[in-house]
Amino acid sequence: MSSSKGLPRIALTPGEPAGIGPELLVKAALRDIPAQLIAVCDPALIEAAARILDVDITLVADDGLAHQSGTLAVVPVSMARAARPGFPDPENARYVLETLDIACDGCSSGKFDAMVTGPVQKSVINDAGIAFSGHTEYLAGRTGGYPVMMLATNGLRVALATTHLPLKAVPAAINRTLLERVIRIIDGDLKKRFSMDAPRIVVCGLNPHAGEGGHLGDEEIEIIKPVVDALLKDGLDLIGPLPADTAFTRHVLNDCDVVLAMYHDQGLPVIKHAGFGDIVNITLGLPIIRTSVDHGTALDLAGSGRGNADSLIRAIDSAIDLARANVR
Repeated sequence: MSSSKGLPRIALTPGEPAGIGPELLVKAALRDIPAQLIAVCDPALIEAAARILDVDITLVADDGLAHQSGTLAVVPVSMARAARPGFPDPENARYVLETLDIACDGCSSGKFDAMVTGPVQKSVINDAGIAFSGHTEYLAGRTGGYPVMMLATNGLRVALATTHLPLKAVPAAINRTLLERVIRIIDGDLKKRFSMDAPRIVVCGLNPHAGEGGHLGDEEIEIIKPVVDALLKDGLDLIGPLPADTAFTRHVLNDCDVVLAMYHDQGLPVIKHAGFGDIVNITLGLPIIRTSVDHGTALDLAGSGRGNADSLIRAIDSAIDLARANVR
């Protein structure tokens, strides 16, 4: 642990300042959480969110003390413009990235034990002239890791072979090198960070019916099955390629630790149906620990005080658990 008191130090970034992230962060700060919580953001943003929620919160410097309900330690970063709930401003795009940089670099240096990210508005960052496809890819570029997105809720984990790609680009992106790398990262991180001796990974096919013997596509024959067979010989515990509509049936899920989907909307609708609001997004394959919420900026809710903080709280709890496991 970075903390001399044995409590994990968790950096929190509220994400898009015009979204629900700041309000959710205030709601989380009102809880008793066994860690040091350090918000990396503009203090004015937290104060404004507290006014929206009509609650009292005391902002303090990062003094290394345990989190207390109703307080929040802050590493201050100034926005370019005051945030207006529901109306993102490209002028604040660099501020959003600066909060990520500070939290990420702090994790890399050992100042923080993990980081938890609130939702960002990717389109606004791109509107500012900054190429940005998502937290996952951005943090990987900064740390030199190879990211694998995994979402987890009670009784179900779903990882992705590809993430934020247009659907038409997915088949070309899936090749033997990528798939082997992703599967090895999942296997390695489940062993290292989740203390699983031999995680069982279900690998989905790309096509309906997993290609149906080549009649509905040959990616399973040419790419996916050869990788699975080779890794089975290396001792990994894999099942597949299975059709996605088979992989997500109860009798399969009861006998596995994670399902690897080939693309974003093959796997995420299933887990979000199973546990939306109670899901944590965990980035595997990075040299740092990063978790996140399972939802977007919800601009239509920003400023209303009605945003649900359960996913953020679960992400914080998961970051704490992973940080503790990382030192054992």
